[in-house]
Amino acid sequence: MTESRGYRVFRGVNAVIMSAVVFVTLYPFVNIVARSLSDEAYIRSGQVNLIPRGFNLTTYQVVASDPVFWTNYRNTVVYTVVATVIAMFMTTCYAYVLSKKHLRGRKVLIWIAVFTMVFSGGLIPNYVLIVGLGLKDSIWAIVLPQAISVFNLLVMKAFFENLPSELEEAAAIDGLNTYGILWRIVLPLSKAVMATMVLFYAVSFWNSWFSAFLYMGKQELFPVTVYLRNLIAGATNAEVAGGAVADLTQTNANIQAVTVVLTVIPILVVYPFVQRFFVSGVMLGAVKG
Repeated sequence: MTESRGYRVFRGVNAVIMSAVVFVTLYPFVNIVARSLSDEAYIRSGQVNLIPRGFNLTTYQVVASDPVFWTNYRNTVVYTVVATVIAMFMTTCYAYVLSKKHLRGRKVLIWIAVFTMVFSGGLIPNYVLIVGLGLKDSIWAIVLPQAISVFNLLVMKAFFENLPSELEEAAAIDGLNTYGILWRIVLPLSKAVMATMVLFYAVSFWNSWFSAFLYMGKQELFPVTVYLRNLIAGATNAEVAGGAVADLTQTNANIQAVTVVLTVIPILVVYPFVQRFFVSGVMLGAVKG
């Protein structure tokens, strides 16, 4: 079919708008990478835009040579993996239960979840609770308080409600119990939303620093985000910042850029593998509320 003039104009305008969106999205990150590789003098004078000036790897070398950095990086990987697995298990089970409209007390359980989305106990009560439970200075102080995101819970609940009930009825007739139906029928059909929730949780736990900053009192337990936060804050105590800050006096201007790059790289590596599930997972889970 021959494209009409109006359609060609639409495609052209659409291409221009999408190109502008891509540029606006990529520009800040490319600028950050350029700043992280540039000399301090060029950054201070505002000469760094999209191309590095005065190529400089000093900050990367100083940070990478500090063993505490790698210890904290390992902690971040462990915290993220463990927290994401636990969060997915708890969110999936809770969402599957809430998706059953014949469940007694279903509205109460939904109300409880939504209530926590609007109201929280507050910083001090949460801290007292964590300390009282003996979770301070442990991975559970980071994992358990954030084990269920209500937003993710509601998205998964909506997704499960959209699955054909006939499939579960047929599986029940074949002798599968509730757990078997969830494991063999529901989860294989929910790869899109599961991958999307894994991405949401992993990014959240990877970028989280305040919980560790609040509940972790030992340097060797910090995630890398706290380590890098201390660099950005200009910490001078080697016991707090891992001993690297004292060597960064000549590169203070690009510390922030380096920390952003080091923090984002792992997520950029993982994202392409789950990106194809992202749109379908969110949209399918948002058809009903």
